[in-house]
Amino acid sequence: MTSTLVVGAGSAGCVVAARLSADPAHTVLVLEAGPVWASAAELPAPLLDPGHLPVGPDSGVVWRYPGNIVRGKLIGGSGAINGSYFVRPTADDFAAWSAAADSALWSFDAVLPVLHELENDRDFGAEPGHGDAGPIPVRRTVDPAPVSAEFAERCAAAGFAEIADLNALPGTGPADGCGRVPLALAGDRRAGPALTHLYPALARPNLTVIGATTVTRLALRGSRVVGVDWVRGRERGTAFADRVIVCAGAIESAALLIRSGIGPESQLRSLGVPIVLPAPVGAWCTDHPEIGIEYPGPTPASTTVALEYVLELDDLELRPYTPMFTPGLRRLGVALMYPEATGELTLGSADPAVPARIDQGYLRSARDRDRLRAGVEVATRVLGLPPRAVDDAWLRAHLGTSQHLSGTCRMGPPGDPRAVVDECGRVHGIECLTIADLSVVPVPLHRGPQAAVVLLATLIADRHACDEVTFTTAM
Repeated sequence: MTSTLVVGAGSAGCVVAARLSADPAHTVLVLEAGPVWASAAELPAPLLDPGHLPVGPDSGVVWRYPGNIVRGKLIGGSGAINGSYFVRPTADDFAAWSAAADSALWSFDAVLPVLHELENDRDFGAEPGHGDAGPIPVRRTVDPAPVSAEFAERCAAAGFAEIADLNALPGTGPADGCGRVPLALAGDRRAGPALTHLYPALARPNLTVIGATTVTRLALRGSRVVGVDWVRGRERGTAFADRVIVCAGAIESAALLIRSGIGPESQLRSLGVPIVLPAPVGAWCTDHPEIGIEYPGPTPASTTVALEYVLELDDLELRPYTPMFTPGLRRLGVALMYPEATGELTLGSADPAVPARIDQGYLRSARDRDRLRAGVEVATRVLGLPPRAVDDAWLRAHLGTSQHLSGTCRMGPPGDPRAVVDECGRVHGIECLTIADLSVVPVPLHRGPQAAVVLLATLIADRHACDEVTFTTAM
């Protein structure tokens, strides 16, 4: 019997599987919907190139959802196709997270040793709060692209402070200003969790990773999960395990629970799914709305990571992208990192092949619209563009998403009507089922989520291992 079955070999699943399989007595099976290559040496070269974002219409390694939302569908998940941005959540983020979860497990003091353990910071590894021996190599660009260097110079000329280290301990530098983006890179290669965690562990006899396998439903006996149903081409089956950890991401984890009868009663009835447990799955989620400002500029001579510098101003992040998304036009993103409005995820069908629907709720809040307008004003001033009238129609016309969805299976105590899981990711009311991915994050985060998902997967995996010892001893 498998000790732990992990659904999804994305960023979180790679970390969870690697940490749990470090115990030779603990057998781990990972089922991944996308492709899995047998070794890191077999990964296609474009997936290792941090300047290549394989998310276009011809990509075969992404999930696609309405609203131009994409997620990685391959070993390593979105961490294998993203821009390598690896910026920690702030201390204020962890304070809010800890309060929402009603647990000190997510306080900044509690997570800091884990952040230290995970990173090998090539620039600041010897500084307080940093690590220099972890599995994730972190560095900042030393030869920025012209568009990045120009943006940094313009920020300095506009009077904004320079932030030497965006991952510095609170109080050791300016909170607002322009800084180089910490990047998860090994030399010139993208260093996502597949490379830093899962591939180094694949030789273990107690770890099995199977690709091209979609988990369709959780297998339940009463209120206890005993495995999962899966489909691989024309083949179907059920894999049994003592415990299941779902790491399918904020969209697919929520969809799996709903298809399995764990979700809002009215939605389950409309889908014809038998109700196992009423739960607010998908009822609350958050993302970072982003306004794209385009302006004329030269075509880049070479490719590099998508983002080398950012300007942080309270709840705004201004992003000078290095690639051209429109020929002849540069793009500066103005992202709102603490949105007031929240969204909702729903299913239109119980068929796993039908994509979930995500209503982001962007621009519903007057405060959010005002903050984005303020960000656009700063952006045009920094870029030296003519002032522009920014009404609600203009915001809608230039609105995009940061692809940072979280919170669809929100963390919180049992009495919280919005909570799906407890502080350790265990699903309320269901035995032997844990979620360990961005779906559990209960608050908006001030930074992009890659560092956060690696951290939470580490903490939940370690807590799961402790629970497993207790569970086995009790038996």
